[in-house]
Amino acid sequence: MDDPIRTREFLDRLEQGDKIEATDWMPSEYRDLLIKQIHMHGISEIMGAYPEKEWVPKAPTIRRKLALNAKVQDEIGHGQMLLRLAEDLSRPYGRGREALMDDVIAGRVKFHNVFHMSAPTWADAGVIGFLVDGGAIITQAMLLDSSYAPYARMLKRIVAEESFHMQHGESVVLALAEGTDAQRNMLQEAINRWWEPMMFFFGPREMGRGSQRMMEYKIRTLTNEDLRQKFINRYVPRVRALGMSIPDPKLKQDPATGLWEYTDPDWDWFNKMVRDNSGPMSQARIALRRYAHEEQRWVREAVNHATQALAELPGA
Repeated sequence: MDDPIRTREFLDRLEQGDKIEATDWMPSEYRDLLIKQIHMHGISEIMGAYPEKEWVPKAPTIRRKLALNAKVQDEIGHGQMLLRLAEDLSRPYGRGREALMDDVIAGRVKFHNVFHMSAPTWADAGVIGFLVDGGAIITQAMLLDSSYAPYARMLKRIVAEESFHMQHGESVVLALAEGTDAQRNMLQEAINRWWEPMMFFFGPREMGRGSQRMMEYKIRTLTNEDLRQKFINRYVPRVRALGMSIPDPKLKQDPATGLWEYTDPDWDWFNKMVRDNSGPMSQARIALRRYAHEEQRWVREAVNHATQALAELPGA
């Protein structure tokens, strides 16, 4: 049980706009919410590399292959940096990086719904950069003002790199939109596949208790619906400017409020998919993560042994 006096002082600091550092005292609930958020974020970055990784050898030009490969490397790097933050926070519970990564293989941590989906065409690789990374930027830009300073600082780098990723996706999408009828049709089909998952991406209108507490602790500053409305407002004109249509007949903007009405995604189906890892590519991508994790275990162990041996040298 946390000391109520220290907890009150902590909340007063947040109200004053103070930022919390890793060495500061924090309530256990705040620590647990941070671990959950950063752990899921880190795992999602790593799992998010897989849909595009599939397209590196199949990209249409060497320039596209190199650009996509660099993007995949960035996403894995983001995941490892975030897991380092989660590892720091998890030290009181005796959980290290290895355990945090084991969680995705054992199904103990969720990752974003979009990374359970299939990417059957080159247009999907472009739309992932265009829409998914665009949605991620909207969410992560909100977290730049997080009350946990190490997370906010790390996100400055991640958001900057995600902006390049979005521009890469936009470049692919523009090329397809300016291409042949077959390429334009392929692009429209990819947009049709990804629009509904993007409506789910930001979470339900009515946020759960955990999300509400993150708002109260100022870990996050906007609601799910705030983020979704920002996304729709930004991307509806962009998609239409490409000469593509939005696959939602209900979509319209209230001229008085500026808010968008849209068709709800299939909440039950997407929730079950994320909870049970039952999406079209869930098990295949978890299997790839399991293979990479287990096959590279010897490298991690060798590095740990070497580091320990160096630390034990006289004068070290």
